[in-house]
Amino acid sequence: MNTVQEMIKENTIWAGLNCPNIKMEDADIVVFGIPYDGGVSFRSGAKDGPRAIRNITYTIPPTTERWEDLTSLQILDQGDITAENRNEQFKLVEDAAYSIVKTGKLLTMIGGDHSTTIPVMRGVNKALKKPLGIIHIDAHFDLCNEMGGDLESHGSVERRALELENIQGTESIFFVGIRSVESEELDFIQKNKMNIIKALEVRSNGVERTIEVIKEKMKDFENIYITIDIDSLDPAYAPGTGTPQFGGLDSRELLDLLYGLFELPVIGFDVVEVSPKLDESSIAVFAARKILTECWGHHLRKNKQIRGNY
Repeated sequence: MNTVQEMIKENTIWAGLNCPNIKMEDADIVVFGIPYDGGVSFRSGAKDGPRAIRNITYTIPPTTERWEDLTSLQILDQGDITAENRNEQFKLVEDAAYSIVKTGKLLTMIGGDHSTTIPVMRGVNKALKKPLGIIHIDAHFDLCNEMGGDLESHGSVERRALELENIQGTESIFFVGIRSVESEELDFIQKNKMNIIKALEVRSNGVERTIEVIKEKMKDFENIYITIDIDSLDPAYAPGTGTPQFGGLDSRELLDLLYGLFELPVIGFDVVEVSPKLDESSIAVFAARKILTECWGHHLRKNKQIRGNY
């Protein structure tokens, strides 16, 4: 595992909340990046996402949009996981995810294309002895068995998740923000029971109702992983991504959605498919940074509430 980029002073990233010298056991949140985009079917560039996102975290304040103070958080950024080839890299990722979940820390992964979620979920699955629920926030289902002969493509993420021991079936996954479907996926979802809220339904039903529906379906899971593809946002809010789709969530909808979903027992999450080279204004990069820090605020708030009940 590489250190965070040499140009970065490690204790200044993430609004100064990174504690590079602490043990994992003493951290609240453990972060790592996966600079890989070999699983894409269209435009590349997501491998540069982790670096670009970290590079704009020096000057932000350690607060949320709700004016909550994050300075009590201890974040351990483990840097980027790299290797000579994908098999080696994904095995290292799986091991890292396993260790973080076993230690009971909030796992945060920064991709990379969406295929990088595959080894993370394998590691999470390996660390658990109970059913795992997944909330997949994306423009796409990522349910293709393969794309271009690649079983670990960015379009096969949830198909691989369905093979995991702690995923009990298609109803263990909730798809949110979907507005594009491959022919193979359409056939699959028509033959299986699925939890789906399309992007257009989020808009028509409202975020509050959307959260209620998701929470009702996922309430029995003691462990939930949220994977957030930046293309869940409409391209107006995140143009820097490989496969943008019009008609997506707006930034307010996504932030409010995550606020509600983090009331569930979330043990980890990721933000993937940010491609800096496709966005001269770095809009998607800034969006990803906001998503990450707000989710950490949700985690801190929930833990304070839990402690307050004792």
